[in-house]
Parts: sequence; C-alpha cells; structure tokens
Amino acid sequence: MNATETILEMPAQNKNDLTGEVAGHVSRAAVVRRDEPMARHTLLRVGGPADVYVEPASEADVAGVLKFCGAHGVPLFVMGRGSNLLVRDRGFRGMIICLAHAHFGLIEVDAERLRCGAGAKLKNVAVAAKRNGLSGVEFLEGIPGSVGGALRMNAGAMGGQTFEVVESVRLMDLGGNVRELAPQEMAVTYRSCATLKNHVALAAVFKCKPAPPAEIEARMKMFGERRWASQPAAPSAGCIFKNPSQIPAGKLVDELGLKGARVGGAVVSAEHGNFIVNGGSATARNVLDLIDLLRQRAKAERGIELQTEVEIIGEE
Repeated sequence: MNATETILEMPAQNKNDLTGEVAGHVSRAAVVRRDEPMARHTLLRVGGPADVYVEPASEADVAGVLKFCGAHGVPLFVMGRGSNLLVRDRGFRGMIICLAHAHFGLIEVDAERLRCGAGAKLKNVAVAAKRNGLSGVEFLEGIPGSVGGALRMNAGAMGGQTFEVVESVRLMDLGGNVRELAPQEMAVTYRSCATLKNHVALAAVFKCKPAPPAEIEARMKMFGERRWASQPAAPSAGCIFKNPSQIPAGKLVDELGLKGARVGGAVVSAEHGNFIVNGGSATARNVLDLIDLLRQRAKAERGIELQTEVEIIGEE
C-alpha cells in the first residue's frame, strides 16, 4: 500500500465502473462513493476528491476491498479520522478506505484490558478506561484521532506513546489474511509504524492498570488544561513536524519568529509553532507552501532539517 503511488486520471465512466465493481465486493451496509471530497474527512478541512471512498462495514468488507485493489492494480490508502492527514488539492487517484463504520468503533472492557476497534475514537478509549478505573491511556484523550490512526503514526501526547500501552494488534495484510501481533513483532519507531504501511489495523488491545477513578480524572483534567493552554482550537492537522533531536519543532518555529506566518488561508498558530491552522479559506497548496517556508527558514538559519509528521497524499 503506497500512498504516493498514482494512476492516470480516470474518465468519469471508468470511475463509475470502478465504484460499481467495488460495491459488488462489499456488503450493502458499506459506504461506497465516487469523487468524495476529502476536505469533509480531514480535520484541516482541505483536500480534493478521492476517486473512490469506501467505509467497510465488516472485516470481510475490508478483505473484499483489499483483494479488489490488488487484483486490479488500484492504489489505495487507509485513513483514520483525518486528524494527521493532508490531501493535496487535486485529490487521490485511487481508493481511500476509512474504518468509520460503527462495527470498528466498539470498545470492550476485559479485566485490565481494553479491546478496541480501529475506528474507535481515542477520546472514547480514555473515557471508557476512566469509567472502569483503568489507568495508562489518559494521554490518548487529547489526541483527535482513531485507534487505527494512532497505531499507524505511533501517536503520542503528554509524554506517552501509543505502543507503550498496546499489548497486541489485530491486522490484515493486503491479501485479506488476519493475524495478531505484539508490538515487539512490529516495526515501531517514533511517530511511525512501518508494519501498518502494508497492513490494515483492525483492532488493538490496550493493557491498563487499576487506579482510583478520581486520580484518573485528575490526570485527564491536568492534560486537558495543559493542551488547551498551548494548542489551537482552530482546524489543524495536529503537529506538522516531528521533533528534531536539537529542539522541539514548535519552540524552533517560535524562536525563528514565525508564529502567525501566513500563506493564503494557512496560518502558523499563535498558540503553538508546530501547528498550522486553517484560517477559513486555506487550500492544501497554501499549507504545503507554508510548510516549505518553515523548513527553508529552519535549514537556512539553524541548520536543522525539519521532517513532516503530518501524512501528505494525493496529487498537486
């Protein structure tokens, strides 16, 4: 699965054929749409259309879509809630899969473990743990994504990282085969899980530990206050850059005097230098140009190569 791979732009009739054929490989409960604007599905609210957008309703649906794409050479990308995703303005030539169906949003409590579908919202995972007196996943509450997206990016906040609390991941390869792996069996690094670039996360088990709900509530409140004091409320894609070893990316941008820098409707947040927000009229091109500006200034003035954390897909 390669998000950067493209195929020639398909005529409308071919898109209709592709959409109809995919619909024949999934259940009637699945969602299949042609030319779906991805600005509707990303928190930054920018992005052109995907040729075909699918929300499978079961693991069998996921397998059907993956096998179809493999058999027909259709590029595909699996997205979460779009909280760390930037889709270019011409959209994605191929198929985007989103596990937004309720089937993938289930959260089950099993003693000290939480069994969560890949589509479950991270906030709901943290709240379910709190209600059941389980600690360890409080930091997830402030990440505006899904379990699958957090696994793909090894998302982190407040000093915690996703795979630090994951016991196992249920995943599917591109041939539709399902298995469960422990974190040590997966290629996990800072803000990345390479295993999930050619597998689809279906669910995960989080290992927690018992704690008084009042203590958990206090930690979540502290994290929330810290987050809202330092992060913007405006639409964004979360942290744009990975933190370099020399200095946190947000602090670097601040020291360069680039908070508030603007390209079109894209603006560097005044609250946090590692966030780019949509001022209301931003395009993906605006965001990309602003990213380039920040990277050029960091390199020229501090000799630091900023690497993007946000995932960028699609055509210019």
